[in-house]
Amino acid sequence: MEKKYRVKDLSLAEEGKKKIEWAREHMPVLKFLKEKYSKTKPLEGIKIAGCMHITKETAVLIETLKAAGAETYWSGCNPLSTQDDVAAALAEEGISIYGWRGLSIKEYYWCIDQTINVTPNITIDDGADLVTRLHTYRKEILDKEEVIGGTEETTTGVQRLIAMAKEGKLRYPIIAVNNAETKWNFDNVYGTGQSTIDGILRSTNVLLAGKNVVVAGYGHCGRGIAMRARGMGAHVIITEVNPIRALKAVLDGYKVMSMNQAARIGDIFITATGCKDVVREEHVKRMKNGAILCNSGHFNVEINIEDLKKLSKKREKIRKDVERYELKNNKKIYLLAEGRLVNLVAGEGHPSEVMDMSFANQVLSVIYLVKNKGKMEPKVYSVPIEQDMEIASIKLKSMGIKIDKLTKEQKKYLEEWKEGT
Repeated sequence: MEKKYRVKDLSLAEEGKKKIEWAREHMPVLKFLKEKYSKTKPLEGIKIAGCMHITKETAVLIETLKAAGAETYWSGCNPLSTQDDVAAALAEEGISIYGWRGLSIKEYYWCIDQTINVTPNITIDDGADLVTRLHTYRKEILDKEEVIGGTEETTTGVQRLIAMAKEGKLRYPIIAVNNAETKWNFDNVYGTGQSTIDGILRSTNVLLAGKNVVVAGYGHCGRGIAMRARGMGAHVIITEVNPIRALKAVLDGYKVMSMNQAARIGDIFITATGCKDVVREEHVKRMKNGAILCNSGHFNVEINIEDLKKLSKKREKIRKDVERYELKNNKKIYLLAEGRLVNLVAGEGHPSEVMDMSFANQVLSVIYLVKNKGKMEPKVYSVPIEQDMEIASIKLKSMGIKIDKLTKEQKKYLEEWKEGT
């Protein structure tokens, strides 16, 4: 019988199970949903193809979907982010899992193809590589018309999907889980902020206090990173192309300047824009000896690595996730995590408590898609506000926190327009 998985080393499974158990104990919203939907099985007979970072938190998501009746088929969404022990644990538990740390690009898409081969009913994506693969090289699967809909976890992925929809290329509805407030306002801000700093410290062990930390992009992720870097005593500089976000950074108390200016004074550079070539040749030439470069955006295009190679006379890996580039002008520049997600390559990714809400949105969005099969157009949808509120309420309850409720008079006041001063 053909194996329904491919992972690096099954002997790592026991260690992976311990990690998953830790995550499970810190994800009370998913625990609640698992208990609830294990009784009603709303996903009975539904095949789900997932393309996400294979982490301990993702394992708990897979468990929850499975408890709700789904058949799950999973691949990693980044060549370097898979936690091999977690992948092994999932394989041992009978999950069809395809991924290992250190994938080549060819292997990466081979893994995605294995999940596509089952002709899924639902896709769960992190960066939209699964969706774009379906819409380009694997159109024959879409022609079977068995895909009900999909979800997308990240800002970068949502941007790509909106572009597809505008061009009339998107062939099934996608719910933008990333745009749920219980996702972006916690995962992107607090999760990315903490895990990015964690990845930098794990890979370098440098002191942040007193250093000039340049954060490229002041979206939700950049704001979280800047907040945590300042909390560690760093002097934070923001670079932006959006004048509103730049102004917000100024009023939040950060220095704002162009990357050309920041390049001369920065000690650590962190990109979080979702765009390419944010740090490129002209910037690297200006950098101080010993500058550290890393990325917390989804793809490894924000730092132009080809420019870095072109400017260098020597490249050497000096720590697990640190490469030293010796430039032709004799300066040394350090690149972390090969320019990929530093928080997942050099760290463990976001804390379980934050991913709890993000992945709860995934579960509820998948159930929503199944319930509304055939009723939704092929476009990108927002998460219903009722879902956001439900998740926040469950989270608060798990923390033992009670909040106020509107009285009848208050509800009436907020819903009418006649009552004034």
